[in-house]
Amino acid sequence: MLVRNVVVLMLLVTVVAPIILYTDRIGTFKSASSRNEFIEEGTSFTFSGDTGRLNVLPQESSATLKEPIGLVYTDNTTKDLQKQEGIEHKSARVLSATADDGQAQKENPIRQVTDGKNQEMQSGISGKSTVAGDNEVRREGKIPKDKDGKAKVSRRSSSDNVAQNVEVKAEDRSPKTPVIRGKQETAKSVEGQNEQTAMPDARVRQLKDQLIRAKVYLSLPATKNNPHFTRELRQRIKEVQRVVGAAVKDSDLPRNSNDRLKAMEQTLAKGKQIQDDCAAIVRKLRAMLHSTEEQLRVHKKQTLFLTQLTAKTLPKGLHCLPLRLTSEYYALNSTQQHFPNQEKLEDPRLFHYALFSDNVLAAAVVVNSTITHAKEPSKHVFHVVTDRLNYAAMRMWFLVNPLGKATIQVQNIEEYTWLNSSYSPVLKQLGSPSMIDYYFRTHRANSDSSLKYRNPKYLSILNHLRFYLPEIFPKLDKVLFLDDDIVVQKDLTGLWSLNLKGKVNGAVETCGESFHRFDRYLNFSNPLISKNFNPHACGWAYGMNVFDLKEWKKQNITGVYHNWQKLNHDRQLWKLGTLPPGLITFWNRTYPLDRSWHVLGLGYNPNVNQREIERAAVIHYNGNMKPWLEIGMPKYRNYWTKYVDYDHVYLRECNINP
Repeated sequence: MLVRNVVVLMLLVTVVAPIILYTDRIGTFKSASSRNEFIEEGTSFTFSGDTGRLNVLPQESSATLKEPIGLVYTDNTTKDLQKQEGIEHKSARVLSATADDGQAQKENPIRQVTDGKNQEMQSGISGKSTVAGDNEVRREGKIPKDKDGKAKVSRRSSSDNVAQNVEVKAEDRSPKTPVIRGKQETAKSVEGQNEQTAMPDARVRQLKDQLIRAKVYLSLPATKNNPHFTRELRQRIKEVQRVVGAAVKDSDLPRNSNDRLKAMEQTLAKGKQIQDDCAAIVRKLRAMLHSTEEQLRVHKKQTLFLTQLTAKTLPKGLHCLPLRLTSEYYALNSTQQHFPNQEKLEDPRLFHYALFSDNVLAAAVVVNSTITHAKEPSKHVFHVVTDRLNYAAMRMWFLVNPLGKATIQVQNIEEYTWLNSSYSPVLKQLGSPSMIDYYFRTHRANSDSSLKYRNPKYLSILNHLRFYLPEIFPKLDKVLFLDDDIVVQKDLTGLWSLNLKGKVNGAVETCGESFHRFDRYLNFSNPLISKNFNPHACGWAYGMNVFDLKEWKKQNITGVYHNWQKLNHDRQLWKLGTLPPGLITFWNRTYPLDRSWHVLGLGYNPNVNQREIERAAVIHYNGNMKPWLEIGMPKYRNYWTKYVDYDHVYLRECNINP
């Protein structure tokens, strides 16, 4: 038995053991060879000098990193080693990623890279010095070796290189993501800005555009051949027209406007499918555009005509007032028709105002506002000159509304017997048949387009009386001329103490705007004008002017005015009015005043600076939009109306309201 056991044991040792050993060697050899083959296959991939994008990290995210699947990553360090040692050896690092939760013990290669990066950031000064040392050795061509003499690359250096490569690849790919995010953020910001700056009438505009498109479709042949669609489209047009109505802003629209808009859009979509003739749509739109432009031109012309007509027309209340006052004046006895303090009328030591007007209420506002702000009302004298029709009414108004300590004189222009056609060229021209024909031929096709020159005030000698001040006030040295469409807001006595330095006219210049220069008023194509004046010279304004009557007489200003009026008998030098001959007559004879004395534009300009209005000594409603007319601008009317007592009995009887 013992012998048998020994034999069996020896048999096992001699037969079975070699088989087992041989089989194990074969498995080991095959595993090693297969691994080497795989490595060789992995390292056999060649790359150009441009590394390109390795796509290790498709997108870098602050939260997580997506793991690549089976991509080969080359280590630049091995290339350096190959160059230095001359060893033809290639190394590759295979990064394999798995999604199997059961292999949690295996460490993710990408996580190793990121962990290595974090460890590097936390390594501090020592880690930086180690990497710097390795880099210095590498730059010098010295490769650190281990005990066996083999080339050694520190794990920190290797991980640092890997991290740097990963960072470079991420930087190569990262710009894509910010660009997309920037576009999204930009789009959101633009939407937010659009919401904030949305037009208040955006929906109204959209509904009106729909109406235009619907009318285009309705006029096309394809729509006419489809009666069902035609009925639907007409119904939608009526609904949208009722919704829009007189709406100006989206807030004016009813609640169902959005439903009507959607319904119309659906109907228009059907029309778009029906219509196949784009050329017909284009022709229809062009015809509509031409028709609209023609209507606009006609409406502009009508607006201009009606505006001029309104400016010429006296409101019913202002027509009633002089009639009522005239009847009351002639009911007075002769002793009640005189004004007090008439001895002051020719005293040159006082402050004298010249006011030429046929508007009772406007003249009253000028006088009341001046006295209200005067420091010494007893030294102020007002000389009002009017026409025959308004003479009694003007006197009656100031008789029933006395000025207190101030003095007033009301004269009829017909009292100036010296002012006749033989003395005044302009008076002769105003009565000529050609001038009358010029004013009253507006019904003709060749009538002048400048309707403002047909205002009846240009036919009145009152408008030209400002050129005869020395003849009207022979004993005065200085006179302050005021238009009847101004309001005084400060004391004006400082104007009398101004030194005009030999000039005749003290006025505020208006050259801040291009249309207030000489070429705007005078015909520089005529050699008489072009040789004597500068087209870019600064103009000035009538309305509030201080005149030195002594210098006026010395320089014979009235004679200069007469000479130019004779030269303009055929209206070739300038149109009608008083400003063009004033610019010519007082050329180089005007002293510029500070702009705060006289602010203009309240009768045509809605954008006059509010601060300038408040600071001005005089505000001027020059233009068609006078404060006593309905077309006057409401924002400026209060400056004028506060000097009118609308509770006055005559104003109530004539229904004159603010």
